[in-house]
Amino acid sequence: MTPLVAMAVLAAAITHASWNAIAHAIRDQLLSFTLISGGGALIGALLACFAPLPAAGAWPFLLVSAALHVAYMLLLMRSFTLGDFGQMYPIARGTAPLVVTVLAAVFVGERPDGWATAGVAVASAGLVGLALWGIRGSGKRPHGPAVLAALATGLAIAGYTTVDGVGVRASGTPLGYIAWLMILEGVAIPAYAFWRRRGQLVGQLTPFAARGLLGAALSVSAYGLVLWAQTKAPLAPIAALRESSIIVGAAIGTLFFKERFGAPRIAAAGLMVVGIGLMLHTS
Repeated sequence: MTPLVAMAVLAAAITHASWNAIAHAIRDQLLSFTLISGGGALIGALLACFAPLPAAGAWPFLLVSAALHVAYMLLLMRSFTLGDFGQMYPIARGTAPLVVTVLAAVFVGERPDGWATAGVAVASAGLVGLALWGIRGSGKRPHGPAVLAALATGLAIAGYTTVDGVGVRASGTPLGYIAWLMILEGVAIPAYAFWRRRGQLVGQLTPFAARGLLGAALSVSAYGLVLWAQTKAPLAPIAALRESSIIVGAAIGTLFFKERFGAPRIAAAGLMVVGIGLMLHTS
């Protein structure tokens, strides 16, 4: 992985944690994810006017990925409803990298070299540490359903990360791929919200529109950077590096949601830095 690719993924991590914090801050999660998904679909439609159409071989991956993204959104919505941001975000994001490593090896034939494998392992140790401290540090024991929802969210992340890694390479156009992915995945939750709320929906969305659309723009930007990076480097190191967003999420939880940071989180962040250094050694 080159430094440029690493910088792009780190930028995506910061952007991703930011839109998740925006989503969590809107108490009504259905409204939050309706705005973010619907806004993403609008941005995707705008990008599709200028981006090349993805190659035919990418469309099966786009369809599967869109379904996985919808599942991810629903599960994330559920976990944010049931649990604290500082607990649920690390569990959801920390689950993914090791699962991606296995999926990429089995289905894509990508087996990271020794340095990358060590980097993924060390970074994942940091992620697990942050997830565990997220549970301990808040002083509140999360409900079982909240943890299960967060773990299922992580599995959905691993699934779409692997599918998109193959799909974007087959597409020939990362910009076109992200545009159509946003369009395909972005209509499901707004349609569900309209069915649930009907005439009340527009009035309920209006007070949160600016924040929701900002979250949508950050979401599209974050995943667009990841998709571009997946055309330049193996999937497993990118997945591990991307989940450094947990560190950003922990900082956001401390600054804005009054959650503890603590020495264990600092140590876990240090492991992430060491892991990143090992992954960069592959270049």
